[in-house]
Amino acid sequence: MIDLDSIDRQVLRALSEDATQSAGALGKRFGLSQPATWRRIKRMQDAGIIKGQKAVLDNAALGFDVTVFLGVKLATKGRVSLEDFERAATAIAEVQSVQHVLGLYDYRLRVVARDLADFERVLRRRIMTLPGIGDVEANVLLSEERLLGPLG
Repeated sequence: MIDLDSIDRQVLRALSEDATQSAGALGKRFGLSQPATWRRIKRMQDAGIIKGQKAVLDNAALGFDVTVFLGVKLATKGRVSLEDFERAATAIAEVQSVQHVLGLYDYRLRVVARDLADFERVLRRRIMTLPGIGDVEANVLLSEERLLGPLG
């Protein structure tokens, strides 16, 4: 782990909001030169603090108006490997994330669908046929607020 100063944290906050910002623009914003800012970013990338950049897609603009979180309890632990379940679940296009969790359920899946009828189709034809699937609890997302990360 590397020590982060207040400018490193400001750069990380800024990049987490918009990763397309150039080192020059960030440097100007925080009173650094472009090369100094680039070195800071590179150091944080090399340390694994910055893992990459990605585009954040708007599901609704793409026609996916429903998001459902599924709590999944495996029925046959030991008979089906966790890797088999994870591989099959991540192969479903509508499944945005597969999280192995500790608690009441074994997995938490984030699933998107065009509408509730589309979600029911995905649930019945794809998710309920996953290897080892047992109990499933669905929670439909009503709204979502972005929470600040550990940097505040």
